[in-house]
Amino acid sequence: MSHEKDLDYLTISARIHAMENRLLNQERMERMIEAKDLGDAAKVLTECGYDDMGQVTAQAIEETLSKAQTDLFHDLGSAVGNRALLDVFRCKYDYHNAKVLVKAEALHQNQEALLVGGGRYDPARLAEDYGREDLRGCSDVFRRGVTRARETLGATGDPQMADFILDRAYFEELTQLAKQADSKFVQGFVALSIDVANLRSCVRASRLGKGMEFLQQVLVPGGNVPARTLATARGDELGSLFRTSSLAQAAATGSALSAPGSGALTDFERECDDAVMDYLGAGRRVAFGEQPIVGYLYAREAEMTAIRTILSGRMAGLDGDTIRQRLRRTYG
Repeated sequence: MSHEKDLDYLTISARIHAMENRLLNQERMERMIEAKDLGDAAKVLTECGYDDMGQVTAQAIEETLSKAQTDLFHDLGSAVGNRALLDVFRCKYDYHNAKVLVKAEALHQNQEALLVGGGRYDPARLAEDYGREDLRGCSDVFRRGVTRARETLGATGDPQMADFILDRAYFEELTQLAKQADSKFVQGFVALSIDVANLRSCVRASRLGKGMEFLQQVLVPGGNVPARTLATARGDELGSLFRTSSLAQAAATGSALSAPGSGALTDFERECDDAVMDYLGAGRRVAFGEQPIVGYLYAREAEMTAIRTILSGRMAGLDGDTIRQRLRRTYG
């Protein structure tokens, strides 16, 4: 971006750097894990700006996190003029809601309790528009994806196929939004995100004995490694395809685990997530620009995942070491 555009981010970048101090860091996570009870664990989150959720239940956790996500985008929406920058992170919640609505229709059930905030489209309004088959207020890519998923699920009864369609639409729109954001940093993030999704699909497909025909339905274009190259590769070849990528270690681990019954994918999944965090963490060192904003938004997503992991783990009675093994690297 130009020097003038960088200067547009001067004020918000300074504010973002200050907000980073309230993120759920390693010390706060440890206090949540070691707290004497679930209520005390949840109270640590008030230091990070979350509402006191009172009685800790699965519903209370999701309501608290959904509200925090909605508030975050509302707050930054008035400070960040580049709307596409925020929509890169907001659109995933719209596609989550689309999956909920499509499957709920197929099951003839009301699943609106599973809708989440934080997206570009208000969940209640989206559900109403979906019921009326009128999504004119949504993007073209989103509207086409929902229509195709709806028709495919109705014709085949296969919810996995509907998910594939919506995932492809999501990454297509994500790529468009990255271009609209006019940021090579954001475009690099999106390309890396597509690589991660494709690499995970390849490893899982190999472990299930599924081949090129399946991968051609699942893999999405736009990554640094072409989808057509991945579709024809064997699981044990993945390491070499990503050897010059920031996913080199994750791909090597995935290759070693690509055979059926070759072990748990815990390390592989963590290395994929860590590669994305490493990429965005580099933006934290930028004084002003879009990089601190993008890094912070991803850090908040990762924070919410960590909150779910810790609180749900404690609700399930898991010990501290087991919970720690499921956590990812923090932003820094």
